[in-house]
Amino acid sequence: MATEQGATEYGVTGGGPVLALFAHPDDTEFVCGGTLALWAEAGRQLVFGFCTDGSKGSADAAMTSARLVTMRQEEQRAAARALGCNECVFLPYEDAMLEPTLALRRDLTRLIRRYTPEIVVCFDPAVYYTDGYIQHPDHRASGEAALAAVYPAARDRLTFSELLAEGLEPHNTREVWLTSPAQPNRWVDIGATLDRKIAAMQLHTSQTGDGARVATILRARAAQEGAAQGLAAAESFHVITFAF
Repeated sequence: MATEQGATEYGVTGGGPVLALFAHPDDTEFVCGGTLALWAEAGRQLVFGFCTDGSKGSADAAMTSARLVTMRQEEQRAAARALGCNECVFLPYEDAMLEPTLALRRDLTRLIRRYTPEIVVCFDPAVYYTDGYIQHPDHRASGEAALAAVYPAARDRLTFSELLAEGLEPHNTREVWLTSPAQPNRWVDIGATLDRKIAAMQLHTSQTGDGARVATILRARAAQEGAAQGLAAAESFHVITFAF
């Protein structure tokens, strides 16, 4: 359901850095690539952080995990550049095995304090499924850890106090944008950047092959998310705005 805002008012603006914290290389492009491209066009600094090494996402019997990790990182850097992001950080957690541990929370807190984002974008950690889809458990785990890192860990000086020795002071993030949300409250018109989103996603050739199928999926997804808001193409979020 739409909020009281009119569909023409949905969008993004310029401002401080945006830190996208996701589970796997390609998550950024698939779920929010259109919005990230709009932020870059508006002049925001983008930084992408990935929790896992992406070492399991292949059905190729000849593929090895080590080769896949290298491929996926190269693909992600190219896709990020296509959206306007020049910095990607890859954490070493094993793909398909991610858990919202204190170690992961500390690592994400470190990134938040290092890049001091105004906005953090991450997965909604809610258990989410449809008639034809189940949210990947790594998505849920990365979202849970990211939210705990934003609040209270990045804010509180005595939480992970060892980060102070690294010169990383506490930081308050202004907003969190949850992707794949169970209860969306914001829709962004990505009509102007949908083609860029698709082109960036197609750079993940280890995941998309010739790219034709993923283009069809992304166009259908954007149309579905925008339909109820009167938008031809949209991405949906649940936005949390902190008062502090």
